[in-house]
Amino acid sequence: MTQAAFSDLDVAHRMADAARAAILPHFRTTSLNTENKLAGGFDPVTVADRAAEQAMRAVLAELRPADGILGEEFGSEPGTSGRTWVLDPIDGTRGFISGTPTWGVLIALADENGPFLGVIDQPYTGERFCGGPETAVMTGPLGERPLETRATTALEDAILFTTFPEVGTAEERAGFERVSARAKLTRYGTDCYAYALVAAGQVDLVIEAGLNAYDIQAPIALIQAAGGIVTDWQGNPAHQGGRALAAANPRIHAAALELLRQA
Repeated sequence: MTQAAFSDLDVAHRMADAARAAILPHFRTTSLNTENKLAGGFDPVTVADRAAEQAMRAVLAELRPADGILGEEFGSEPGTSGRTWVLDPIDGTRGFISGTPTWGVLIALADENGPFLGVIDQPYTGERFCGGPETAVMTGPLGERPLETRATTALEDAILFTTFPEVGTAEERAGFERVSARAKLTRYGTDCYAYALVAAGQVDLVIEAGLNAYDIQAPIALIQAAGGIVTDWQGNPAHQGGRALAAANPRIHAAALELLRQA
């Protein structure tokens, strides 16, 4: 088949399949070696991270050679099409090395307007969340179902997630706590899986800081396709990372944003 015979979603599925095959042999093994990429802290990377990104890049080299690539482990590769695939082979490597199933493979396709196709894949549970111009669907052990965000409008009824209890700086932590104090339930430590749960209608809000573009672009496209909204803490685009507020709908987004803007 020719390159054109594969839709962008087909290509994303092929990359997610390739990443699954590269990652799963290393998950929950006692022989997994971890390297630290951060001199002043702990930012782990494993052979599974690198193998998964290489596998996805190989798919793009075959099926989308004109597109650019931005990946966490191997950086940027320019393209000529004006489109860029944004890849995080394992979002949540800390969870991965701990054996929890809350990490995931992030795949986004972006143009000059930002990400418009997003996939969050959880290889171990077999769940795949896909969102784009013509799709918002998840597949998993219970089959396939459409994705649709929740209609919650009051913070007092909201379920709120973030990855790290400290969130970011002291100022950012204070902003998060203002929202958390109003929310019905706050949970921690789920990495990209929390964004998938927003798209699936299980969670109302995710608030994070210190993100990179490859952390947030797939969640942005996925959540938007399911009916939600993702911005920074001032209501501006969050495509390049930094502070992010993901919300199930515009009303709950506005309620959280009002408190975050005070940070």
